[in-house]
Amino acid sequence: MSLAKSGVTISAIEQAPFIYFDGVSCFGQHNGSIQIELAAHVLVPDGGGVKIDVIQTAHFRCSQSAALLLRDVLDKTLAMVQKGQSEAQLISPLKN
Repeated sequence: MSLAKSGVTISAIEQAPFIYFDGVSCFGQHNGSIQIELAAHVLVPDGGGVKIDVIQTAHFRCSQSAALLLRDVLDKTLAMVQKGQSEAQLISPLKN
């Protein structure tokens, strides 16, 4: 599917962060807003050695509808990984 046919407008945002995480440290909700704290392991010098620490890498917040969309996309992506597919898939444009 071409970008022109999909109706998706692409703009480059070089400052957009890449978020890496090893796991979720905690989660919850507040007034219907999904709250998830992402965390990663880091190596920290400790005297003559190194210790492993865990730090927060992102404070993830979204609506319930956005969380459902993300869950659907993650399920589809995991299915692609299991099938050994490497191509990217386009999703429909965001709708308000």
